[in-house]
Amino acid sequence: MTFVKKPVTGMRDILPEEMEVRNHLMSVIREVYVSYGFSQMETPVVEHIENLTSKQGGDNEKLIFRILKRGEKLLEAGREAEGGDLEGLADSGLRYDLTLPLARYYANNQARLQKPFKALQMGPVFRADRPQKGRFRQFVQCDIDILGDPTNLAEKELIFATTEALTRLGMDKYGFKVYINDRRILFGMVRYAGFPVEDTEKILIVLDKADKIGAEGVDSELSSMGYEAEAIKKLRELLFSYSGTAEAARRMGQDIDDEEIRQAAENVADIMDTVTSARHRSIDICFDPTLVRGMGYYTGTIFEVKVESFGSSICGGGRYDRMIGKFTGQDVPAVGFSIGFERIVTILSEEGAGLSAHKKKLAFLIEKDMPKDRLSEVFELCRRERESGHIVFMAWMAKNKKFQKEGLMAEGYEEIKEFYK
Repeated sequence: MTFVKKPVTGMRDILPEEMEVRNHLMSVIREVYVSYGFSQMETPVVEHIENLTSKQGGDNEKLIFRILKRGEKLLEAGREAEGGDLEGLADSGLRYDLTLPLARYYANNQARLQKPFKALQMGPVFRADRPQKGRFRQFVQCDIDILGDPTNLAEKELIFATTEALTRLGMDKYGFKVYINDRRILFGMVRYAGFPVEDTEKILIVLDKADKIGAEGVDSELSSMGYEAEAIKKLRELLFSYSGTAEAARRMGQDIDDEEIRQAAENVADIMDTVTSARHRSIDICFDPTLVRGMGYYTGTIFEVKVESFGSSICGGGRYDRMIGKFTGQDVPAVGFSIGFERIVTILSEEGAGLSAHKKKLAFLIEKDMPKDRLSEVFELCRRERESGHIVFMAWMAKNKKFQKEGLMAEGYEEIKEFYK
């Protein structure tokens, strides 16, 4: 059998210099979120297949890495699958996001958790997606969620915390913008425009492409699906006439004779008013009626953060008030915001910004056959430098000392000291 050196397609090896950058960026994000009172927790990367395929994850459920049953259970499932039904072969899978595992975690541990529970998760997720720039099959998400608060105070705090983390990472230099909508507005608009209510999800899939195909593209696709021209025209007016400010959201609520839309629009406007009026902060936030978010579990407010020059969102989230109830039979209000960590790393790496760990790096090169007492002195010197907050690399001096030193300098070691016996 031949061993394969390359990682599996869509996954990658991370070299030490990038790992240092990633650890630094994660520490910045963690520090901001902890300062807002979020508590770090963790869930397994393996989740029950029943949970992963519960029709809440949208298209991500098509991208699950399934894990086969083991031993006799697999043999028995294989016999049952001879007819072509392969669903019973797997009993678990790799998580495709951090939200669904959090809901199970809360349902299982809620008696021991603070209320409201402010959760912080940072870890890898897996999707059998087509790899492309900034998109991998294994990638890191950084999530904060507030469970147990039904008011929009939760949304406001998530936006403040997430945008502060992005600013601390240096992303404000690229002009990021927060886009906000509400799923109730989307459902209300589809109903108000005259589309069949039972087709709402299909229509939202088309609307989710609006930023890529434009208004004409949305019209054309809906027309090709057989919908009436009058309904398409009415929906287009709703989607592209009210975007922008909090007042635009309120105007939509007033112009449309629908109580659900009015309440949802006022909720969005109130969040925007609070965010834009905050002292010592300048957050660009925009009401976007075309914002959909593909996950089926969202029930209310949804939001994304985009950097226009990058061409896609770098953060996303929303309210999912009915997910925990799937586990317990009793709904719990919940809302979360996720940073697309890999996309942040991609942007900062391309621009060469925000990538310094801000610690002095020293290298101590020791001549071979150093006497024990002299070696002890070097170890003590290393200890004192590390106590001062410096990174110290210690190694035997190579025969090609020039090449060794050049390699260390390329890795960011600012000072190289040599010790002889």
